Amino acid sequence: MSSRSLAYLIALTGFLVDQAFKLWLLFGYQIDSVMRLHGPVRLAPFFDLVLVWNRGISYGWLQQDDDLGRYLLIGLAGIAAIVLALWIWRTRDPLTAFALGLVMGGALGNGLDRILHGAVVDMFHFHVGSFSWYVFNLADVWIVVGAALLVIESLFGGGKSSSTAKSGSASRKDAANE
Repeated sequence: MSSRSLAYLIALTGFLVDQAFKLWLLFGYQIDSVMRLHGPVRLAPFFDLVLVWNRGISYGWLQQDDDLGRYLLIGLAGIAAIVLALWIWRTRDPLTAFALGLVMGGALGNGLDRILHGAVVDMFHFHVGSFSWYVFNLADVWIVVGAALLVIESLFGGGKSSSTAKSGSASRKDAANE
Protein backbone atom coordinates (compact mmCIF):
# COMPACT_ATOMS: atom_id res chain seq x y z
CA MET A 1 0.00 0.00 0.00
CA SER A 2 1.37 3.41 -0.91
CA SER A 3 1.93 6.10 1.71
CA ARG A 4 -0.78 8.16 0.05
CA SER A 5 -3.34 5.34 0.21
CA LEU A 6 -2.39 4.64 3.83
CA ALA A 7 -2.93 8.30 4.77
CA TYR A 8 -6.35 8.51 3.12
CA LEU A 9 -7.37 5.20 4.72
CA ILE A 10 -6.24 6.45 8.16
CA ALA A 11 -8.16 9.72 7.62
CA LEU A 12 -11.33 7.86 6.62
CA THR A 13 -11.03 5.37 9.49
CA GLY A 14 -10.35 8.11 12.07
CA PHE A 15 -13.27 10.16 10.76
CA LEU A 16 -15.67 7.17 10.85
CA VAL A 17 -14.61 6.01 14.34
CA ASP A 18 -14.94 9.55 15.71
CA GLN A 19 -18.38 10.06 14.17
CA ALA A 20 -19.64 6.60 15.15
CA PHE A 21 -18.66 7.16 18.78
CA LYS A 22 -20.28 10.60 18.83
CA LEU A 23 -23.50 9.25 17.29
CA TRP A 24 -23.59 6.40 19.82
CA LEU A 25 -22.94 8.81 22.69
CA LEU A 26 -25.66 11.25 21.59
CA PHE A 27 -28.37 8.92 20.33
CA GLY A 28 -27.57 5.44 21.66
CA TYR A 29 -26.38 6.21 25.17
CA GLN A 30 -28.27 9.53 25.24
CA ILE A 31 -25.59 11.30 27.26
CA ASP A 32 -27.63 14.52 27.39
CA SER A 33 -30.45 12.80 29.33
CA VAL A 34 -28.03 10.84 31.51
CA MET A 35 -26.18 14.01 32.48
CA ARG A 36 -29.41 15.88 33.27
CA LEU A 37 -30.46 13.07 35.62
CA HIS A 38 -27.14 11.97 37.13
CA GLY A 39 -24.42 14.44 36.13
CA PRO A 40 -21.10 13.33 34.65
CA VAL A 41 -20.59 9.60 34.15
CA ARG A 42 -17.64 8.58 36.33
CA LEU A 43 -15.56 5.96 34.47
CA ALA A 44 -12.57 6.21 36.82
CA PRO A 45 -11.60 8.48 39.75
CA PHE A 46 -9.78 10.71 37.23
CA PHE A 47 -11.92 10.27 34.09
CA ASP A 48 -15.55 11.24 33.35
CA LEU A 49 -17.80 11.04 30.35
CA VAL A 50 -19.59 14.37 29.86
CA LEU A 51 -21.26 16.34 27.08
CA VAL A 52 -19.84 19.71 26.10
CA TRP A 53 -20.81 21.62 22.96
CA ASN A 54 -17.58 23.38 21.95
CA ARG A 55 -18.37 26.38 19.75
CA GLY A 56 -14.74 27.46 19.66
CA ILE A 57 -11.44 25.84 18.78
CA SER A 58 -8.94 23.96 20.96
CA TYR A 59 -9.41 24.48 24.70
CA GLY A 60 -12.63 26.37 23.93
CA TRP A 61 -10.74 29.39 22.58
CA LEU A 62 -12.47 31.76 20.14
CA GLN A 63 -16.02 30.79 21.12
CA GLN A 64 -18.40 31.48 18.22
CA ASP A 65 -22.01 32.01 19.21
CA ASP A 66 -23.24 33.37 15.89
CA ASP A 67 -23.60 31.73 12.48
CA LEU A 68 -20.85 33.81 10.87
CA GLY A 69 -18.25 32.53 13.33
CA ARG A 70 -19.51 28.97 12.91
CA TYR A 71 -19.27 29.20 9.12
CA LEU A 72 -15.78 30.67 9.37
CA LEU A 73 -14.67 27.71 11.51
CA ILE A 74 -16.32 25.29 9.06
CA GLY A 75 -14.46 27.02 6.22
CA LEU A 76 -11.19 26.83 8.16
CA ALA A 77 -11.70 23.09 8.67
CA GLY A 78 -12.41 22.70 4.95
CA ILE A 79 -9.28 24.62 3.98
CA ALA A 80 -7.24 22.56 6.45
CA ALA A 81 -8.60 19.34 4.95
CA ILE A 82 -7.69 20.49 1.41
CA VAL A 83 -4.17 21.51 2.48
CA LEU A 84 -3.72 18.18 4.28
CA ALA A 85 -5.01 16.24 1.25
CA LEU A 86 -2.48 18.01 -0.98
CA TRP A 87 0.33 17.42 1.52
CA ILE A 88 -0.64 13.74 1.69
CA TRP A 89 -0.62 13.56 -2.11
CA ARG A 90 2.97 14.84 -2.19
CA THR A 91 4.45 12.83 0.69
CA ARG A 92 6.28 9.56 0.21
CA ASP A 93 7.23 9.02 3.86
CA PRO A 94 4.95 6.49 5.62
CA LEU A 95 5.23 8.14 9.07
CA THR A 96 4.38 11.56 7.66
CA ALA A 97 1.48 10.05 5.71
CA PHE A 98 0.18 8.29 8.82
CA ALA A 99 0.43 11.50 10.88
CA LEU A 100 -1.27 13.59 8.20
CA GLY A 101 -4.04 11.00 7.89
CA LEU A 102 -4.71 11.27 11.62
CA VAL A 103 -4.83 15.08 11.51
CA MET A 104 -7.08 15.06 8.43
CA GLY A 105 -9.49 12.52 9.97
CA GLY A 106 -9.74 14.64 13.11
CA ALA A 107 -10.26 17.87 11.19
CA LEU A 108 -13.02 16.28 9.11
CA GLY A 109 -14.72 14.83 12.20
CA ASN A 110 -14.80 18.13 14.05
CA GLY A 111 -15.77 19.97 10.87
CA LEU A 112 -18.78 17.71 10.32
CA ASP A 113 -19.82 18.27 13.95
CA ARG A 114 -19.98 22.01 13.27
CA ILE A 115 -22.09 21.42 10.18
CA LEU A 116 -24.51 18.96 11.83
CA HIS A 117 -24.69 20.29 15.39
CA GLY A 118 -23.43 23.87 15.23
CA ALA A 119 -20.61 22.91 17.61
CA VAL A 120 -18.04 20.19 18.21
CA VAL A 121 -19.20 17.33 20.42
CA ASP A 122 -16.67 16.88 23.26
CA MET A 123 -17.01 14.16 25.90
CA PHE A 124 -13.81 13.03 27.62
CA HIS A 125 -12.81 14.82 30.82
CA PHE A 126 -9.63 13.99 32.77
CA HIS A 127 -9.19 15.49 36.23
CA VAL A 128 -7.07 14.95 39.34
CA GLY A 129 -8.08 16.65 42.57
CA SER A 130 -8.80 20.27 41.70
CA PHE A 131 -6.86 20.04 38.41
CA SER A 132 -9.15 19.70 35.42
CA TRP A 133 -7.97 18.97 31.89
CA TYR A 134 -10.06 20.34 29.04
CA VAL A 135 -12.90 18.26 27.59
CA PHE A 136 -12.06 16.63 24.25
CA ASN A 137 -13.13 13.96 21.74
CA LEU A 138 -11.54 11.29 19.55
CA ALA A 139 -11.01 13.72 16.67
CA ASP A 140 -8.94 15.87 19.03
CA VAL A 141 -6.89 12.78 19.96
CA TRP A 142 -6.21 12.05 16.28
CA ILE A 143 -5.13 15.67 15.69
CA VAL A 144 -2.82 15.79 18.72
CA VAL A 145 -1.21 12.41 18.02
CA GLY A 146 -0.79 13.29 14.33
CA ALA A 147 0.75 16.67 15.14
CA ALA A 148 3.08 15.09 17.70
CA LEU A 149 4.21 12.52 15.12
CA LEU A 150 4.88 15.31 12.61
CA VAL A 151 7.01 17.13 15.18
CA ILE A 152 8.91 13.94 16.06
CA GLU A 153 9.42 13.14 12.38
CA SER A 154 10.66 16.65 11.65
CA LEU A 155 13.13 16.51 14.55
CA PHE A 156 14.44 12.96 14.18
CA GLY A 157 13.35 11.49 10.84
CA GLY A 158 14.24 14.04 8.18
CA GLY A 159 17.01 12.00 6.51
CA LYS A 160 14.74 9.70 4.53
CA SER A 161 12.53 12.51 3.20
CA SER A 162 15.43 14.76 2.25
CA SER A 163 17.31 11.96 0.48
CA THR A 164 14.16 11.16 -1.51
CA ALA A 165 13.82 14.81 -2.48
CA LYS A 166 17.51 15.01 -3.47
CA SER A 167 17.35 11.87 -5.59
CA GLY A 168 14.14 13.16 -7.22
CA SER A 169 15.75 16.48 -8.16
CA ALA A 170 18.91 14.68 -9.36
CA SER A 171 16.78 12.46 -11.58
CA ARG A 172 15.03 15.48 -13.06
CA LYS A 173 18.40 17.13 -13.79
CA ASP A 174 19.68 13.94 -15.44
CA ALA A 175 16.52 13.70 -17.55
CA ALA A 176 16.85 17.37 -18.56
CA ASN A 177 20.47 16.83 -19.68
CA GLU A 178 19.60 13.87 -21.92
